[in-house]
Amino acid sequence: MDKILPIFKSWVPEWLTKVILFSVLLPCVVLFFLPLSNINAAAGYYGCEPADIQFSVALFYAGYVGFYSLERRFFSYLATKEYFIIFTFLNIITTLICYLTNEINVFFPIRFLQGMLFSSSVNLSLSVIFTRLHSERAREIGFSVFFGMILCALPFNNLITANLIDSYNFNIIYKGALFSFLPGFFMLIISMNNIRFNMKFPLKNLDWQSFIGYSIILILIGYITIYGQEYYWLNDKRIKYSFITIILLSVLFFIRQQSMKRPYIILQIFKYRNFNIGIFLLFVMYICRFSIGITNNYFSSVLKFDPFHLSYINIFNLVGLILGVIISCVLILQRKPIRYVWLPGFLFLLIFHFMMLFLFDVYGNNFNYYIPLILQGLGVGMIMVPTIIYSISSVPVSLGPSASAICLAVRYFGFCVSITLLNYFELFEKSKHYNTFQNNLTLLNPIVRQNLTFNKELLLNKGLNALSPIKASDKLLINNLNQQNNLRYAMDYYSFIVWVLIGTLLLIALFPYLNKTVVYLRSKVLSPA
Repeated sequence: MDKILPIFKSWVPEWLTKVILFSVLLPCVVLFFLPLSNINAAAGYYGCEPADIQFSVALFYAGYVGFYSLERRFFSYLATKEYFIIFTFLNIITTLICYLTNEINVFFPIRFLQGMLFSSSVNLSLSVIFTRLHSERAREIGFSVFFGMILCALPFNNLITANLIDSYNFNIIYKGALFSFLPGFFMLIISMNNIRFNMKFPLKNLDWQSFIGYSIILILIGYITIYGQEYYWLNDKRIKYSFITIILLSVLFFIRQQSMKRPYIILQIFKYRNFNIGIFLLFVMYICRFSIGITNNYFSSVLKFDPFHLSYINIFNLVGLILGVIISCVLILQRKPIRYVWLPGFLFLLIFHFMMLFLFDVYGNNFNYYIPLILQGLGVGMIMVPTIIYSISSVPVSLGPSASAICLAVRYFGFCVSITLLNYFELFEKSKHYNTFQNNLTLLNPIVRQNLTFNKELLLNKGLNALSPIKASDKLLINNLNQQNNLRYAMDYYSFIVWVLIGTLLLIALFPYLNKTVVYLRSKVLSPA
């Protein structure tokens, strides 16, 4: 009998084991981007800026990335059932704290701790699932399901929390997340045996120094990329000292890894060319993935969608993500060349950004955005899983954990850089366009006079007091100006992404080495990043 089978008791059918494992994993995935489900409501509840809410997500991500390599030691030390109960109980406790507090300084460290617990949840849940899937096809399907859950987390959160946030305080979503942990927690207790995957290794010689140094680097990267534009980069002492700290800790981390017998991350994986290509394309995809935030901002600020309608229209993006993951999984199972996956994936993203350049307008019809949103989801869904598997397959099996850790770090870095680009275009490009418009807003401009006259007549026809239309029409003019600023900066950003995608497609089409790596999972116990 396979040694993995006794993990669950004999009365538990095979299908129920997968349901239990995913019932433990899914609430953790939901917690990942939960603060972004309504960033303005979250900022209002905690009394902070939207950038602070973005940083809370970066802290969760940093905890996930930083703890990933160290977590494998706990995975080897604790029995499976014992480990499941510990991190699920801790997830419940941290979620309860998030529900009870509205202090941002309490919320930040809890988010980092939740990221560490998420790393444990992912590694243990998927290791149990993968070891019960005895064929490569089944493991690749499991891999696709997991990453599909990650990709769908943000639109899924928006969909299920829109009504709750509108009816209650923001923290109600953490109350819902708290109760979502309980069914899986109780099922684990009654259905699992106390079985180990491997021989018990003592928790000594833990490389906690590398974990602390690496985590600080990741947190400071998130801090700089999210707050840098707002604080004028190196002109601010906080950003300057953070940048210097990153350089010093990175040098020390590199020296330490080179000198250790068992390094935290084996840096020799960067010697493999296909691995470097894979993580570069993964980085590009992540920048393009989060550009959907500009489209959502356009829906909210220009077309005036409320959170309900915003979540409903993103169902089309959710459908695209699911279809993209399914298509990429089929192509992987058929052993298609990686170009057959990347080219259509990045082409879908290019078409989405190019179409939106012509759809950004002060007036819009919902139907015009359905196809672009589906295409964006298709592109991201098709690229994500094959690129990670491609990168991991590019290195020997023994280096798989380090390759997974670097893929995870690259995704984190792509998330942070995408926020930096969004902040840059929003703060710098929007102010540039505002100054350009302002220079032409004079009464000598016939278009301005015509707009003011039209606004006055409109307001009078709507019943406004005859003494007030002048000031009110001026406010309407300013609102129109702000709408145009939002449109122009969105178009500037999408134009930039279009050129990035064109360059990426040329690289994929012309690079001669991309078909040399077979895209499949060679390790039965590989923990995906």
